[in-house]
Amino acid sequence: MTALVASVLMLTGCTGGSSRPNAGINVAIQDFRITPSLSTIRPGAVALFVHDKGPSTHEFVIVRTDLPSDQLPLRPDGLRVDEDSPQLQRIDELSELDLGDRAQLIVSLSPGKYVFFCNLEGHYLGGMHAQLQVVAQSEGEPGA
Repeated sequence: MTALVASVLMLTGCTGGSSRPNAGINVAIQDFRITPSLSTIRPGAVALFVHDKGPSTHEFVIVRTDLPSDQLPLRPDGLRVDEDSPQLQRIDELSELDLGDRAQLIVSLSPGKYVFFCNLEGHYLGGMHAQLQVVAQSEGEPGA
């Protein structure tokens, strides 16, 4: 657990985002689903509060892509997402979250479509993915 906390602190320091996020999203990960508390947010720094509800170890990967969350390119083994695909822009990840682990990840997101997924063997195919839409404030809204 100490290594996990240290890695989360390093990740949050390397994202280039603001130290004070403008949005927070709770994300529950478990066999075989990822459930974010929000599906649409505004651009900027976002705090992701990830909780592994098990019953096994999971990863939490964030990519930017125009593809639907259930149509990401797979590696040749057919069991995992091809994170090196030119169709995916890697944003960040948390690896090796054990049952009950909680972690915070702060990322800076520009307008676009993002996918959260677990890339452990077979987990993505089992349904461990969710989409997040980041939308710019439209003209005419307060503060635009």
